[in-house]
Amino acid sequence: MNKILSKKQLSADVCEMVVEAPLIASSRKAGQFVIVQTDTDWGERIPLTIADADAGEGTLTMVFQTVGATTHKLARKERGECIENILGPLGNPTHIQKFGAGGEAGHVVCVGGGIGVAPLFPIVEALKAAGNHVAVIIGARTKELVIFEDRMKRYADELTVVTDDGSYGRKALVTGPLKEYCMKSPKPDMSVAIGPPIMMKFCEKTTGEFDVPILVSLNTIMIDGTGMCGGCRVTVGGETKFVCVDGPEFDGHKVDFDNMMLRMKAFKAREDEDHHRCHLDLGLEPHNVKQGA
Repeated sequence: MNKILSKKQLSADVCEMVVEAPLIASSRKAGQFVIVQTDTDWGERIPLTIADADAGEGTLTMVFQTVGATTHKLARKERGECIENILGPLGNPTHIQKFGAGGEAGHVVCVGGGIGVAPLFPIVEALKAAGNHVAVIIGARTKELVIFEDRMKRYADELTVVTDDGSYGRKALVTGPLKEYCMKSPKPDMSVAIGPPIMMKFCEKTTGEFDVPILVSLNTIMIDGTGMCGGCRVTVGGETKFVCVDGPEFDGHKVDFDNMMLRMKAFKAREDEDHHRCHLDLGLEPHNVKQGA
């Protein structure tokens, strides 16, 4: 049982929770994730990335979007209540080093889209601690959906915020400033992208034009987190990989994004149904439901 110490609504559908998890907090590294079970032994298990942790306090920070039945149940929990099970840390940590030639400080561009900004934060923190020059690009549909901007400012040498509608920062997609960085001389030594699959796909295409390496963190369908179910399999470099044990991070230039996005739609009809039902349970009108959100 993991006690909820604080809860904060970052936007209409995005929630931040700080929970007691001393063992995970003391051993987690940037890029890893946890498997969360909200209530009973028969409850659904969902993967959530670790947005932050405090080993001294024994706390874990999770940021999640309410898109289905389980995340809605989790979002309804309040401070003082408990989460049945949190398993982790899982997955391989981000490879952190000085990315410049000869082990010198490198220039790394980190791109976060939507809720993907949260798991990007510990990676930015670690890259900066290793001595790199870190440029961060945050993207969201609107101003209201921009998250973690203040936290990123603590570690980013450069910070660019873009919104689809221009309501905050630059009116652009994240690939706009990413391309500008890639066009500079010298170009970035490394790039990192976390966000919706389609965003990561186009970040890969953008960096590929300039032969800039890119690391992407994948959030596929996942059940057990141990590689046994096979639900999270993806094709990387022509080989089958399992995100939970081989990832979650991979060389973006080798990921078959089209195949991954096709697999992630396998349960879309059921997910839409659950999302619709949860909104009705909350007393929202059906027309307010964002199908497939």
